Amino acid sequence: MKWFDYENPKTLSEAIELISKYGDDSRLIAGGTDLIVQMRIGRRTPKVVINTKAVEEMNQLTCDSSGLTIGAAVPCYKIYQNSEIISAYPGIIDSASLIGGIQIQGRATLGGNLCNAAPSADAVPVLIANRATCNVASSNGTRSIPVEDFCTGPGQNILNPDELLVSLSFPKHGPNFGSRYIRFIPRNEMDIAVAGAGVSITLDNEVIKSIHVALASVAPTPILVKKITEELTGTNLNPETLNHAGELAKEAATPITDMRGTIEYRKHLSDVLTKRALADAIKRAQGGKVNGR
Repeated sequence: MKWFDYENPKTLSEAIELISKYGDDSRLIAGGTDLIVQMRIGRRTPKVVINTKAVEEMNQLTCDSSGLTIGAAVPCYKIYQNSEIISAYPGIIDSASLIGGIQIQGRATLGGNLCNAAPSADAVPVLIANRATCNVASSNGTRSIPVEDFCTGPGQNILNPDELLVSLSFPKHGPNFGSRYIRFIPRNEMDIAVAGAGVSITLDNEVIKSIHVALASVAPTPILVKKITEELTGTNLNPETLNHAGELAKEAATPITDMRGTIEYRKHLSDVLTKRALADAIKRAQGGKVNGR
């Protein structure tokens, strides 16, 4: 690993000043579970590493009547140990509780997982399905970005060199809402999804009031399957509806063949995982539990 300087700002304004000063020569560290590995293999060679763990705004975690806010530096364990999030946003817990092992979850963050912009990122599909918004800041002010627009390519995101992700905001969901994230991995020793599906659904009796499906590992970025929202919102809930959702997910997937799976296999998984995730989300929306939540 090459020599680098280390900065530890205590306020958001200090962090913004530092990233404005160093730009592309710097990297922010939220948990470091991706960045440190990349620096060790020479993929990233920043001259300055800027820690965000001491910045108050990036460590906020609030869940109330207005919705949910998760700071970009909040570690996963604080999320999946929060009873209010477990109750209102169970799909987010699905992701936060399976990113790495216990030790990794003590450092890893949803914000960092998003900024790393891996096509296989486990956090991102359910963030998209839960309609999250990215709160971004720079010396020029702030802006909000829908999370589905944040990743622009493998390892690339929409942030300018002088911008940083401060937090993620989620709308308050009404009654009869359910969400879920599931993935398929080739074996326990390879903790990277061959495909993953994050979904959310709101029901009005047997009518689908809203539905969102996002996929991981089947395109250059995690993707929102817009056709599912467009074609199934307002339709009746039945087995044919779920089958159609799976077909639309399969059509939207544009995967590659690699050591973890073929194009055909990943498209098949997009279909299967979408249907399974929606079935679990529906169970939650109807008052049931999946995996104890």
